[in-house]
Amino acid sequence: MNQKLIIRLGGAAVAVFVLAYAASPLLAARALVQAARSGNEQALERQVDFPAFRASLKDELSARMVAEMRKDDRLGGLSGLGMLLAPTLVGGAVDAFVTPQAISAMVREGEAPKPDLAKVEPEVGPRPESKRVRQSWGYRDLDTFAVTLTRDDQPDEQVSLLMKRRNLFGWKLAGIDLTKPE
Repeated sequence: MNQKLIIRLGGAAVAVFVLAYAASPLLAARALVQAARSGNEQALERQVDFPAFRASLKDELSARMVAEMRKDDRLGGLSGLGMLLAPTLVGGAVDAFVTPQAISAMVREGEAPKPDLAKVEPEVGPRPESKRVRQSWGYRDLDTFAVTLTRDDQPDEQVSLLMKRRNLFGWKLAGIDLTKPE
């Protein structure tokens, strides 16, 4: 009888561990979204790895800028110079405007960050139906969980906030993915 009880308790402990392990990013993502929507800067500062997020955003914006330059035939030979300068231009801007307020505005608006986001005031009142932001959540891998934001009025644009595992049950916003859905 004791052996059965030990096996059952062990099985229950494993089940609780697996459930907590799988649910931890959901709870962290929900806390991040609530803090962003309410403008709680202290909570956002605890939930965001700002150096990692800035590095990820710099990479995403630099790649987007280079891709746009390659498409633009008007630049001619200057596109090579622009591609060399893109990381420097993006880097300075990102360092200046990635703040708790900018992340909060990004979550509320569902748009890729822009330098003027740091100055955006929270909207008061209900959001117009055409600007509604939809969220989808899911694992990218065991240590990366994405909160994907899509605006109803811009279904071809999406912003994926990447939460990274920091310990067994801890998660922080540490990256962004600005790729277009296929």
